[in-house]
Amino acid sequence: MTQRAFDVNAIRSDFPIFSRLLPKGVPLTYLDSGASSQKPQCVIDKERDVNEQYYANAYRGVHQFGARISEELDEVRDKVRAFIAAESADEIVFTSGTTMSINLVAQGWGRKYLSPGDVIVINEMEHHANFVPWQFIAEQTGAQIEFIPLTDDGRLDIEKAADVITKRTKLVAVCGMSNVTGVINPIETICSLARDVGALVLVDAAQSVPHALVNVVADGIDFLAFSGHKLFGPSGIGVLYGRRELLDAMDPVFCGGHMINTVSKSQSTWADPPAKFEAGTPAITQTIGLGTAIDYVNSIGLTAIHDHEQQLLRYAHEQLEKIPGMRIHGPGPVQKGPIVSFTIDQVAAEDLAQLLSRKGVFVRHGHHCTMPLHDWLGIPATTRASFAMYNTTVDVDALVSGIHFARERLRLT
Repeated sequence: MTQRAFDVNAIRSDFPIFSRLLPKGVPLTYLDSGASSQKPQCVIDKERDVNEQYYANAYRGVHQFGARISEELDEVRDKVRAFIAAESADEIVFTSGTTMSINLVAQGWGRKYLSPGDVIVINEMEHHANFVPWQFIAEQTGAQIEFIPLTDDGRLDIEKAADVITKRTKLVAVCGMSNVTGVINPIETICSLARDVGALVLVDAAQSVPHALVNVVADGIDFLAFSGHKLFGPSGIGVLYGRRELLDAMDPVFCGGHMINTVSKSQSTWADPPAKFEAGTPAITQTIGLGTAIDYVNSIGLTAIHDHEQQLLRYAHEQLEKIPGMRIHGPGPVQKGPIVSFTIDQVAAEDLAQLLSRKGVFVRHGHHCTMPLHDWLGIPATTRASFAMYNTTVDVDALVSGIHFARERLRLT
């Protein structure tokens, strides 16, 4: 696909939400893409087009609408394969999102292959979606949870990781990028350590996939999960990549239509992957919308997106660090993606988020579904600004101005 020259103003014009004003004529400064990104017009139009022009169920009817839907879903599966550089479209399972993808591995693989004494390795920066399922499956199977320690600035301590990932380790679950500190983890190194002891690696790529290229084969990733709604696509659709031999060996978690090969009164047999894990009617319009979102991202290029976001991240650090009482959690811009989570002396995260919202600056506050990380940081909550390809230095300036406004309202200046 031919990539267009990166022009942030042209990109912003592709997203209709940025053409609107908030009440009282306040412009929108959207800095919450880490929770959910906005959608370009082409994705909105594609979903509407499917519903208005040729909606039907998939993999069931041979009429024109049904055949077209089935064909487009297969095309999206191949787009995802190419997007993450997998070997086969049969290794791409559609789910409701990252959370379901990880739970599918925990229950479909972990319940079958984990035993007492086996070890699952995670770390304290993981989102609850890549933390709680492993606690749950450990309780079910008798496996143990062990942790890769973090360095003082919140990165994985790779030197100590080699001591944690041992021959008892069966699976390492790790995020590609922290949703709080923005830390980018050395996935290829983690995969190499795991491979040396015969362990598998699951990567929660919900935060990393929208910002940087991924190659599941080159990195040695066994399972990878991400969501459409963080990739400028619809909510309700996600992806699980699994190496074909692993998907073959896993049990289905949900049973019903489409995922079967044969059904008799005495027993049922399963379809081959990915159908084995896709029981029932799929998220039809959402899946097709995801394909359009991938096309859109590819038309701009993840390398260009990454470069723009890193420039923005450096500018954000420079400006935010000038604010009295500011503490940015995690490492500097070189070692992270486009996320800045911070605390300000004497300012509660919720109060700050509410005051910023008055100025049209939308951020997230709280523990961001990472209670263990906030326990490690020794704080109950942070304020998070997360950037995407459509953000500009004007957005950063609005954030800084909004923080000064909040400090004035709270009588800190």
